[in-house]
Amino acid sequence: QLFSVAEASKNETGGGEGIEVLTNEPYEKEGEKGQYTHKIYHLKSKVPGFVKMIAPEGALVFHEKAWNAYPYCCTSKFNNEYMKDDFMIKIETWHKPDMGSLENVHDLDPETWKTVEVVPIDIADRSQVEPGDYKQEEDPAVFHSEKTGRGPLGPEWKSELAANENAPRMCAYKLVTVKFKWWGLQSKIEHFIHKQEKRIFTNFHRQLFCWMDSWVGLTMEDIRRMEAETQKELEEMRSSGTVRGTTAAEE
Repeated sequence: QLFSVAEASKNETGGGEGIEVLTNEPYEKEGEKGQYTHKIYHLKSKVPGFVKMIAPEGALVFHEKAWNAYPYCCTSKFNNEYMKDDFMIKIETWHKPDMGSLENVHDLDPETWKTVEVVPIDIADRSQVEPGDYKQEEDPAVFHSEKTGRGPLGPEWKSELAANENAPRMCAYKLVTVKFKWWGLQSKIEHFIHKQEKRIFTNFHRQLFCWMDSWVGLTMEDIRRMEAETQKELEEMRSSGTVRGTTAAEE
């Protein structure tokens, strides 16, 4: 995951936009240990056109603070200094060694759970990928790992994996909470954000699988060295080149 986050960050950076890493350091609080990161996202081309038309200068810069204490991760994503408490995206993730069969993993109260929409993501299902996002080299239904022998994932890969008790498996349960208080735009923007998060989760985890031969065997020392190098690269890439990565799909 950490390797793929670093690689995906580079794919989303260039032409004055993208990701700026401010902090990446270990943390410990209330007995929980993990890695804390603080990033700034410069996202002008990654929001809908109707938002760009009305948003003032500086309103399309967002802060992300994340606490990664695997198998649980919490990201307070895109707290915007312009909208302050009126805008928040929070992503909580539990990684579980199963095939996605657990319900209410985040232990929400019954009333809140009733409001949750459960959206299954199958990384091998091409129909879940936006046409403009598809890349053959990032397709788990095509990719074969030389190091592990895994892949390609066929149409029945989930049932085949479930039937093999010795096979490794993992599901990332992501709870996305969105608050956007802007009169006249609230429901439209919240819908757009949920749709974009699903798109990001789908593409990212397809990439993670297909980049397997690059991250298998890496140590945490390797990862931290790579993250430090990536932080420098992102700064250089953001100030040059062209805009890259996931742009907003207009509706």
